[in-house]
Amino acid sequence: QVQLVESGPGLVKPSQTLSLTCTVSTVDITTAFHYWSWFRQPPGKGLEWIGSVLPSGRTAYTPSLKNRVSITRDTTKNQFTLELSSMPPAATDEYFCDGLSIRGSAASHYWGSGPLVIVSS
Repeated sequence: QVQLVESGPGLVKPSQTLSLTCTVSTVDITTAFHYWSWFRQPPGKGLEWIGSVLPSGRTAYTPSLKNRVSITRDTTKNQFTLELSSMPPAATDEYFCDGLSIRGSAASHYWGSGPLVIVSS
């Protein structure tokens, strides 16, 4: 069973950069047809895709956050990291890391637990 565990601060100050790391176990993050992503969810609202890193290392980001977001990976630690700069004041979201495995016509998602991140001074 693939497991994803997020780590990072639960509280950041306005204008600072949020940095969250997702550690993946059981599968190598460079494995073909495995895609690693970050999502966020405000309380009571739907999931928003932030961005993804592909097996090749290439990244893709949602257009609305493209100027503030960076997703990198450390293949030696089997981790991928989200950095989101210029955090706005009073933002509160759960941040989830996700692994998508595609095998033929079947797809499986593996989710982290989703730590709550509060932006406050």
